[in-house]
Amino acid sequence: MPHATSPEVQVWIDGLPENPGKQHLLAMRQVILDSLPTGFEEGISYGMIGYCVPHSIYPAGYHCNSSLPLPFASLALQKKHVALYHMGLYADDALMQWFVAQHKEESSQKLDIGKSCIRYAYQAEIPLNLIGQLMSKMTPSEWITLYERLYRNK
Repeated sequence: MPHATSPEVQVWIDGLPENPGKQHLLAMRQVILDSLPTGFEEGISYGMIGYCVPHSIYPAGYHCNSSLPLPFASLALQKKHVALYHMGLYADDALMQWFVAQHKEESSQKLDIGKSCIRYAYQAEIPLNLIGQLMSKMTPSEWITLYERLYRNK
């Protein structure tokens, strides 16, 4: 599926250090781009690759700063791991339970996860198929509905 991307993303990628994590990040990025429902856009957000609902779809933007599009997921290269931040996991307990259960079935790696951050050490095997499934499970309209119910009107 084609997704709008920012030229800043390639500049950001080109600036990454050469290490094993960079190859993991690039593989995860490709799976995300291949799996993400139509409507999300890729760009640079908070110093990492971000996937958001653009203002053209959700003019209200992010409640913390309405000049920013509504964030959904981000991908970052940290000191010792690749991190996938997925707001849907934080917001939807059923999605989190599904992901944790599926991870046990599809990966021999112990899941290293926070509220919305999934961390894969550089030497870890990343279950790319599962990451693709996760990214495909929520459309922009579903994310907007959940976001508004949980955060926007607080």
